[in-house]
Amino acid sequence: MPIDPAAFRTAWPQVVRSLAVATRSLDSGEEYAAEAFARAAAQPDGAIGDLVGWCVQVGRRTWLDTVRHQAVFTRIQPQLARPEEAAVDVPSGPGDALDDRLALLFVACDDALAPGAQLVLAMRVVCGLTIRQIAGHLGIAEATAAARLTRAKSALARARGEFAVPDAAARTARLPVVLACVAGLFTVGQRDGLQPADATQDPARDALTLAEALAAEYPDASEVLGLRAVCRLGLARRPGRVRDGVALPLDEVDRSAWDRRLLAAGLDDAAAALSRAGAGAGAGAGAGATERPGRFALEAAVSGVHATARDAASTDWSRLAQLYDALLQQWPSPATRVARLVVLGRLALRDGDDLARSNLAAIEQELEDVVAEGPPYAARDASLTLADLARRTGRTDEAAARYRELLDVVPAGPLREFCRRYAGGA
Repeated sequence: MPIDPAAFRTAWPQVVRSLAVATRSLDSGEEYAAEAFARAAAQPDGAIGDLVGWCVQVGRRTWLDTVRHQAVFTRIQPQLARPEEAAVDVPSGPGDALDDRLALLFVACDDALAPGAQLVLAMRVVCGLTIRQIAGHLGIAEATAAARLTRAKSALARARGEFAVPDAAARTARLPVVLACVAGLFTVGQRDGLQPADATQDPARDALTLAEALAAEYPDASEVLGLRAVCRLGLARRPGRVRDGVALPLDEVDRSAWDRRLLAAGLDDAAAALSRAGAGAGAGAGAGATERPGRFALEAAVSGVHATARDAASTDWSRLAQLYDALLQQWPSPATRVARLVVLGRLALRDGDDLARSNLAAIEQELEDVVAEGPPYAARDASLTLADLARRTGRTDEAAARYRELLDVVPAGPLREFCRRYAGGA
């Protein structure tokens, strides 16, 4: 029986959470859920009514069989005596009313794990990203990402023992890492899927779903609203970025195709995020005052500037430069550094005087440094920026050469076709 991808993505976190509670282990919950779904796929059409209930029961029976084979029958005898219909019940406890994927995110982002391990575990087990996607997002080798995942599962089992969703106070403490995971999921979706072939396989849409669930839990948190604004505005602006399978530069994007409803909702979120940050709402759920907006409130403001510009020429690049200066202080990542250089390059091209040309040379040198020393994703974005600057300043041969080099590192899709478009000479 083929399992509909949308049904799978809805059912998976529910089954994993139920089995993790039953087995008292996130790792085991994931393992037995995978076995149950594999068996579901082998069933004839129409044999399964409730996919979640069926998979939870099959996963639980499989776990009980394994325990039996390990000769610990007496330890689990009370559970074996329970009626089968109770198999789909999840014992009540902290976070019981949480969205299932959110609950698993908060479990994965345990402060007993190192930050890198938290991200890898959450992105793989909960967000469903591949090891390749995780490694690319974090700028590490695939083998390193795989090793971190293995160590994270083991460390979580050692540190916490039985699977349990953290209480409200612990969830608030873990919220910044959860936000980073959702933001990473969105970034992967936007970077790799400008025009997803399958709407059910769209990490950016999944990120928005998680951001909306977080906003329901933390409706007054500046950073949560900022993240939801980033997701909403990014998805609202995605239509019109591709034509005939080729990504378009900012100047050619069809802004009339943007999703106006999602755009308005995102702008409301962006304004609320900045307002609450100024009122001291903080990055958590209202605990502690902040004097400056956080990472996601600032990213939302950046998206808002792009979303409200009539066209690329009327974009307020000076305001964007100010926002990126502030963002670089809050979140000094390679991605922020490259994005800031993109904006500074636009300002230099706009001014066009001797000072601007001198600034442009310094900007290009800094981009070259990122290409040479930065993680792969930042190096790729810096290379794209260098190629764009060369094209815009009339250095067509240099631009074409840079785009040809990018054909070897940009994955198949609209962005590679964009590079191919200019590789023969801009």
